[in-house]
Amino acid sequence: MCGIVGYIGKGDAKNVVLQGLEKLEYRGYDSAGIAVIKDSKIIVEKKKGRLKNLESHLEGLDLSSHIGIGHTRWATHGEPSDRNSHPHYSEDLSIAVVHNGIIENYSSLKEELVEKGYHFTSDTDTEVVAHLLHSVFKGNLLEALKETISRLRGSFALGVIHKDFPNEIVCTRKDSPLVIGIGENENLIASDIPAILKYTKDVYFLEDGDIAKLTENSIQIFDKNLSPVEREIKFIEWDYEQATKGGYPHFMIKEIFEQPKSIEETLNRRIHDGKIDFSDVLSDDEIKKFNMIHIVACGTAYHAGLQGQYALRSISRTNALVEIASEYRYMNPFVDENTLAIFVSQSGETLDTLAALKEAKARGAKTLAITNVVGSTISREAHSTIYTMAGPEIAVASTKAYTTQVIIFQLLSIYLAEKKGLLNNEEVNRLIKSLYTIPSKVQNELQNTDLLKSVANFMKDKSSGFYIGRGVDFATALEGSLKMKEITYIHTEAFAAGELKHGSIALIEPGTPVIVVATQSNLLEKTVSNMKELKARGAHITTIARRSCKEAIEASDEFIGIDDIDDVFSVLLAIIPLQLLSYFTSVEKGIDVDKPRNLAKSVTVE
Repeated sequence: MCGIVGYIGKGDAKNVVLQGLEKLEYRGYDSAGIAVIKDSKIIVEKKKGRLKNLESHLEGLDLSSHIGIGHTRWATHGEPSDRNSHPHYSEDLSIAVVHNGIIENYSSLKEELVEKGYHFTSDTDTEVVAHLLHSVFKGNLLEALKETISRLRGSFALGVIHKDFPNEIVCTRKDSPLVIGIGENENLIASDIPAILKYTKDVYFLEDGDIAKLTENSIQIFDKNLSPVEREIKFIEWDYEQATKGGYPHFMIKEIFEQPKSIEETLNRRIHDGKIDFSDVLSDDEIKKFNMIHIVACGTAYHAGLQGQYALRSISRTNALVEIASEYRYMNPFVDENTLAIFVSQSGETLDTLAALKEAKARGAKTLAITNVVGSTISREAHSTIYTMAGPEIAVASTKAYTTQVIIFQLLSIYLAEKKGLLNNEEVNRLIKSLYTIPSKVQNELQNTDLLKSVANFMKDKSSGFYIGRGVDFATALEGSLKMKEITYIHTEAFAAGELKHGSIALIEPGTPVIVVATQSNLLEKTVSNMKELKARGAHITTIARRSCKEAIEASDEFIGIDDIDDVFSVLLAIIPLQLLSYFTSVEKGIDVDKPRNLAKSVTVE
């Protein structure tokens, strides 16, 4: 969740680091700080709150330097405060450290260091790293880092500078992302690519256990034993402008409007000459072997997994089961070599999902990642990876990553059904043709938002609400409810429509907002009956259904129509107005849409 930026080169380190941290604000944070080496001394400045607080504090201070590290912190140990902010440093200010992750054994290490006479000024786990580095340092910073990380348990990405080595940055990672940017007469480290795109598109993705040393003209990468290793240089295809707002007021609305393109590009990535192709990740023999598919994910990706479960069951008649990643390891999952385990993560760095992947892999499953980030940890750990073509997603609340994940599951379901002989060529071609109508149908929805803005004006003053749906519409309702919670702070709950009368209907009173998703033809009558039950108790009902659905129109206070399409694909049309409704409500409430409180884009702690 935290953001790391480090720079060494001919430029002004302070400006490069601050600009990089600004590009990482989407990750979520509560404080920011910077450390530079100037005149053989380390200078550390840090402030609670937004990055602008730090920038204001630095005005008038001379931090000109060719080397520096910076950090945006999301609190895990110790409250948000100046003293708990990063960088942390040794008592003599010889070493400064930035850290992303959690040091699980920090308490025992702290006790050991206190006994040796070290004094702690923060409540963080990271300060342990600074003092531990100091305690083992014997003149070689790489050796000190090697010994230090051998003592650490947990997850970490670390950037380190030492006042006696003003021409080098050392860094390492384990279970937390860290990328090295390769420049001309300058090199950089960062938690994520947007921080360095202004300076370079050539990068190294460090592997777990890698230790690196950067000077302005060289990069050396070693394994955990300091034996040199080679890492492939990756070229980042998307540019800096793609990671900026491009004229939109917020990243989230920009990314919502990018969905027609990202859906089409994801389709094109997997459909060649009219045929769906996943042969690069699943062989015919593997498809015949698998008797169970596990789908494992968190948050929005979990909701995409629910859509995947439905598609796999209904289209390919596959035994599929979706699980929450944070629970997966602890439920003793029934996994063996006949299991295909699919792990879904936008960032490819979600630690709970990564840990679940390792568990399934250890039990013999074939592991398949669905992610948006090339070179991410999950993509490297899995046996095979399917990349969505969403492009960079900056807003904390996921939109286009979700829809491209759902498209992947639908394509995979059709592919498996064809391989099993459940669909003939004519049926597959019809479904592919239907899929290719989705981008234009989504584009039509994006041009008609007046009614959604009116509903948002109604929602903004509410403190709670409900989302309901049946079958796959329930999964859509869950995602819609999550979006509303994430960026408006309105407490909403999603229910399978038939479950409301089993207790939760007691919460309905006059004016209670209920958002209904009703796209499934075989369940429409039942859903309309549930709507009437709610209407009789005073609920204010907004419905998303096909434009031709007269029954739903009559039972609604507001009706938002979507185009006709196959039931299984309708979820991609139904989610768009739910995303827009959450966005417009957040704007009405004056909330920071792209950086909602307490949340982070990439969750790299358990």
